[in-house]
Amino acid sequence: MRNSPGAARNRSDADPSPTGDKTLPTGDKPRRGAGPARPRMTGTQRRQQLIEIGRALFAERGYEATSIEEIAQRAQVSKPVVYEHFGGKEGLYAVVVDREMSMLLDMITSSLTQNRSRVRLERVALALLTYIEERTDGFRILVRDQPAATDDGRYSSLLNEAVNQVAHILAGDFERRDFDTSLATLYAQGLVGMVSTAATWWLDVRTPPKEVVAAHLVNLCWNGLSNLEADPQLSSEWPTAASE
Repeated sequence: MRNSPGAARNRSDADPSPTGDKTLPTGDKPRRGAGPARPRMTGTQRRQQLIEIGRALFAERGYEATSIEEIAQRAQVSKPVVYEHFGGKEGLYAVVVDREMSMLLDMITSSLTQNRSRVRLERVALALLTYIEERTDGFRILVRDQPAATDDGRYSSLLNEAVNQVAHILAGDFERRDFDTSLATLYAQGLVGMVSTAATWWLDVRTPPKEVVAAHLVNLCWNGLSNLEADPQLSSEWPTAASE
């Protein structure tokens, strides 16, 4: 019987077997004339390797078309090693999705800490586009079809969380302007939906640059069609790795 995805997520990164990784140094079977043996991986290293391989395959082929056999073959291990770490394909998939969801949600949440509303919109748009640029495989997994039994970890659930956070911010702005705060969620749905749809389109075209895409999205959000700027520019700099 396979372990559930939830059980796999709660597994320790430590190797579950008492003797460590049960793989031969060169894979499942020794090969004649194969050259010097490679160092044996620790349980944690093997787990991370399987996650990266699974992530690449799920992004390339989707959940249904990816098999445990191929994951094991790329890792040069036997299928039982994959089962020991994750309980099966669903368990590995759940770990991959959880990691990608957490990373993207953290990026979006941290982008909403600015005080000015326009800067918040800029940062949200840039956070999503930057995630797509840097974690393309992860985003493809989140927007692909998922196992029928998967109730959480969907891209839609992440967007709902983003809507809730944006609605909370808008409600404060609406209250200060004496607008109807009950409409904040409606506006949040529109804003998040517009940015998300444009970002999914940009996933494949990758042009214009993400900063230009974000500037034009915020231009539409902030100014509306009747007050569009001809050449919108971001009012804030997206932090680089060196400045963080």
